[in-house]
Amino acid sequence: MLKSEALVTKDLGHTVKTSEGPLTILKGINLEIKQGESVAIVGASGSGKSTLLGLIAGLDQHTDGEIYLQGHALSALDEEGRADLRAQYVGFVFQSFHLLPSLSALENVMLPAELKGDTSARETAIELLTKVGLDHRLNHYPRQLSGGEQQRVAIARAFASNAKILFADEPTGNLDSKNGVLISDLLFSLNEDNGTTLIMVTHDAKLAERCDRFVEIEAGELKES
Repeated sequence: MLKSEALVTKDLGHTVKTSEGPLTILKGINLEIKQGESVAIVGASGSGKSTLLGLIAGLDQHTDGEIYLQGHALSALDEEGRADLRAQYVGFVFQSFHLLPSLSALENVMLPAELKGDTSARETAIELLTKVGLDHRLNHYPRQLSGGEQQRVAIARAFASNAKILFADEPTGNLDSKNGVLISDLLFSLNEDNGTTLIMVTHDAKLAERCDRFVEIEAGELKES
């Protein structure tokens, strides 16, 4: 695998056991994504795109083929090893925000950097929250924030640990159109500023078109555009 590639999958497949026998969700996925590239994964509901995102991010373990994340073969790592790899290289933005309710906006953004031992976690978090327009909301808790504001906190958190790859799962899915545009603008702006590789699952055609390219998952197989 070349250093210019952030992610490579080779004949990636995933099969799960059901009461009716094995069910193949993904098969023969060959994908290469370069450092700094933005790629959207699109497809109908149930096509396997969210499963693919979970596998390539190291959240779940695949059953066939191989995934190389920043040059590391995921099949060679146990759960703890994958967690360490995510902590070192990966940031996440989820549709449902996944903020810790007992932490303020500032504390939520500080957390990834603090876990890595970054002594400038607070300063970095304040800078990122200012960039996303929430410098007046530093000490507010998630329940005190609107959906759009919570997603802005989540985006700031994703960039707080200087992640090399950002995975976004339907980042505008729970937002109205106005907030969706704002969030996508912030996402691409921060991504460009940080030179991050962006890989997102989305139903939003306009959001997908803003990426360098998109790949389509249909019935568990890859169609690239």
